[in-house]
Parts: sequence; C-alpha cells; structure tokens
Amino acid sequence: MNNTTNNTCVDISNNPTCNLLMAIYIVAFVVGVVLNFITLGPIVQQVRSHNVLGIYLLNVAISDLLYIFTMPLWINYYYNNHRWEMGPRACQLAGFFFYSNMYISTYLLCCISVDRCLTITYPLQARAFRSPRYAWTVCGSVILVVMIIHALMLALDKKNTPLDVNSRCYEHLPMPLEVARMNLIRASLGFLVPLLVLASCYWQIFGKVHRSESLDKQSKRKVQLLSMGVIIIFSVCFAPYHLLLIARSMTNLWMNTEMYCAFEQHLYSYFSGALAISSLNSVMDPVLYVLVSNGVREELRVYFIRGKSKGTFKSQATIETKT
Repeated sequence: MNNTTNNTCVDISNNPTCNLLMAIYIVAFVVGVVLNFITLGPIVQQVRSHNVLGIYLLNVAISDLLYIFTMPLWINYYYNNHRWEMGPRACQLAGFFFYSNMYISTYLLCCISVDRCLTITYPLQARAFRSPRYAWTVCGSVILVVMIIHALMLALDKKNTPLDVNSRCYEHLPMPLEVARMNLIRASLGFLVPLLVLASCYWQIFGKVHRSESLDKQSKRKVQLLSMGVIIIFSVCFAPYHLLLIARSMTNLWMNTEMYCAFEQHLYSYFSGALAISSLNSVMDPVLYVLVSNGVREELRVYFIRGKSKGTFKSQATIETKT
C-alpha cells in the first residue's frame, strides 16, 4: 500500500452527512453539559463522604466534560464542510483532548467494573483495595498514562501533520501506513483489552448475583443495571467506531491503492457517523449514574422541587451499589 497522501483517494467535498454529524455533536454537547453538571453535585458529595465509587464517577464526569468541550470545534469543522480554519496547533490539541478523554473514560469504566467485580465476588479480600487513596491513585495513573501515550504519539509523529493540503483535520486519505499501524495498537489497547476485562468482570458478577441468596431484589437490580449500562455504552458508543477503525487500518495495510480507496469511499460516511456516535458516551454516562443510584434520583427530585436558587446538593444517600 502506497502511503503517499492522495487527495483524490476519497471525495468528501459536499458530503451529505455534514449536517447529521453537526446535529449529533450539538446534541452530545448540549445534553452532555447539562447532564454532567446536574449529576456532578451528588457525586462530589459522595467523594466528600469518602465513597470509593464516587471517586471513580467524579473522574469519569471530569473526563466527559473535557471531552465535551472539544465538540464546538468539531461542530465548526463540519459546518465549514470539513475545513479546519484554526490552524494546525488547534487541530492537534483538539485531537489530543478528544481521543485522550475518550480512552480515559473507557479505562475508568473498566476500573468501575473491576471494583464492582471485586466487591461482589471477593468482598473480604476487596476491602484492602477499596480505600479513597487507592481509588485516587488508580484514577490518576489512568489519566497520566493515557495522556503520556497520546503526547508521545504526537511528538513522535513528525512526518504526518494534523492538517492536509485541504485543511482537513486528521482526515488523511489515504491513511499513512504509520497511522494505520498506530490505529491498530490504539484499537487493541483502547477497546479490545477493556472489552475483555468487562466481559470477564460481568461474567463473574452475573454468576455471583444470580447464585446469591443474601442480596435482595433491589440490590440485585442495581448491580444488573450498572453492568448492563456499561455494556450498552461500550456496544453503542465505542464498538462501531473501533471495529470500523480496525477494518480501515487492516485494509490500508493489505489492499492495493485502488481497492483501498474504493473501500474508504464506501466506508467514509459510516466511519464519520460512528465517530460522532462515540461522543454520545458523554451523555450516557450521567444517565448511568441516575439509573443505578436511588440517591442521585432523590437528590435531583429534591433539587428541582426546591428550585435552583441555592444551587447546591446535600446528599444523604450513597451512589455506591450495596452488596
């Protein structure tokens, strides 16, 4: 496969999906900001009460907000028909925060799943690992490692500039060989590995909950809601994008230029749509908090009944699923 950028490989001028992509990002931005800020109050209260799950949820919420705040840039990009008008540095930073926070969110959801799995399947042994200090250390490590890896990728990728000659931000077509190889690594570490972790965790969780006689129906329902919620987020938000990314990268490495360009032309709209849908993760995460927590639901109900004049949450209930 020739890695020389050929701007006629895929024609994305006047792409009919631009308005749809803009709509998805606008919805993700507006609804995501509102829902994340609404649920942020109760989560902060859980952190203040040294709730371990609350610490993980707070970091997910912050990551989601950083992810969301890049969306106006992509909305403007699609509004201008795939033309980036803010220079290569802004394109590079937007891509860094967009992708870094996507994978920070992915791995933090994994941390929550592992925490639930240990708590339910090994409750006595898990106590040694379920301290606020340990949770903060895990979250900090995840954030630091993901950002360092993405920063190194940007620093080492001197050959491929973020903007092509048509001012398209990270839309090099054909895809350079180095980018194709890096995408396979990114999809493996950022999606396939977390997916295996989730599958293992929830296989054990479902088995334990089903056999348990000590858990009441409400507790079992909370555990199942959290489990299904994370699985749905991965299936709807992350799976389509990463599976298409793997298909594009492998096609780039194995097909000749003509066949690859035809494949990219056919797949382009679907891939762009899948990337936009991945942004809905920032909307679904706070919905997940509400589904699994009677405390959050009660706080929201009280908040809206009393009005927004005080602007504070006084949480008495716990976000954490009791087992």
